[in-house]
Amino acid sequence: MILHCNFEELRALDEGAEYLVGDAPAGAETVVMAAPAARSAVESLRHSLEGDMEIPTLAEQRTVRAAVGAICESLRLQLDAVVLEQHPGHEQAVELYFNYAHVRSVLGRLDEMGGEMDALIELMTGQPATEETAERITFGD
Repeated sequence: MILHCNFEELRALDEGAEYLVGDAPAGAETVVMAAPAARSAVESLRHSLEGDMEIPTLAEQRTVRAAVGAICESLRLQLDAVVLEQHPGHEQAVELYFNYAHVRSVLGRLDEMGGEMDALIELMTGQPATEETAERITFGD
């Protein structure tokens, strides 16, 4: 399956990932460190942020979903902090809001994709997806 992402979503994912894994540009105020598993998933995701993403298995969808979920939560926490420190209309708060909203949109599409993949696996196998079927069964474009 293909996860379609526009330019703004890719930029928001990349900027959120930078903060999450601690590679934020000099002068960045808030850096949220990720757990090792999430950090690894986020670092892997950063290498594929060049356009639409091919997600061939439910296992891959789950990995991408974990990374995007971690980025989304990090952006939400940063947004909350800036709104409380400054005010809702502060330039940084507005930028974080749009980054959060773009990443949240991608997360929603990933959740839909995962639900569809899970349902198709159950339809094909007659039982809920297992780790094996999540890795073995592939989905085309």
